[in-house]
Amino acid sequence: MYRDRRARFREYLAGERCLVPASVFDPFSIRMAEDAGYEIGMAGGSSISLAVLGAPDLIVLTLSEFAEQCRRMSRASSLPFAVDADHGYGNALNVRRTVEELEAAGVAALSIEDTVLPLYHGQSGTELLSIEEGTGKMRAALDARADPGTVIIGRTSACGVNGLDDAIARGRAYAAAGVDALFFIGVKTPDQIEALGAEFDLPIVLGGALKIMAPEVMASHGVRMCLAGHPVLPAAVRAMHETLVAVREGRAPERPGDADLMRRATRGDDYAAWIESYLGGANG
Repeated sequence: MYRDRRARFREYLAGERCLVPASVFDPFSIRMAEDAGYEIGMAGGSSISLAVLGAPDLIVLTLSEFAEQCRRMSRASSLPFAVDADHGYGNALNVRRTVEELEAAGVAALSIEDTVLPLYHGQSGTELLSIEEGTGKMRAALDARADPGTVIIGRTSACGVNGLDDAIARGRAYAAAGVDALFFIGVKTPDQIEALGAEFDLPIVLGGALKIMAPEVMASHGVRMCLAGHPVLPAAVRAMHETLVAVREGRAPERPGDADLMRRATRGDDYAAWIESYLGGANG
């Protein structure tokens, strides 16, 4: 089951389009993304932290909590999705465990980044691991996967921290280690996108670049996935808040619930059929 999803994800990476993945974080969001026609999803560490803990993206979410949420999503939908596995929850040994747990949870792809995380006492900005330690993490991730179809993405924020030259150096090292794709954060100009596309044959993933270049143009530079951020959960939180305030004040919510949408999102027709089949129509 999971191998089919990973094969589909790899087909998209090997294609010629630049996909914008759905921002997913729980069973409802991934089901609605699938119903809306998205080819792939992306579960950000920030969104999972918000959904599970109601906490910001400060690495207070544990690996077991992260993996369990991914397992719930995999059970709820067949949409292939990638996850932002942050720094792998520790050193290269922890990266191995991270890959084992997330792969067992059904993810199609995961990114490991070279950012120094979590924040240490006195840290004033984003810092990166040495290229050597970052490469060790990529090798650990590749060695840990049980299914060779699982996509391992090497991620770096070097463009925005140390500049394009360092990003290319890190990309070269991670490509040599054998990662399946490269994820660059902090790209700011079309020239940088063009330079990365000219440098690497591997599929490129970008974050926050839609304001710089259209997806169809990025595709011509080897970009196969570009994140649009994670706007879905904040929008849902706002809708919940507005509804709760309206009800508290005795007003009808501006955006009342949609029974048909809830039926589809909960797969209500499937459950009704199962009740009829297994329980003899016990629901009346």
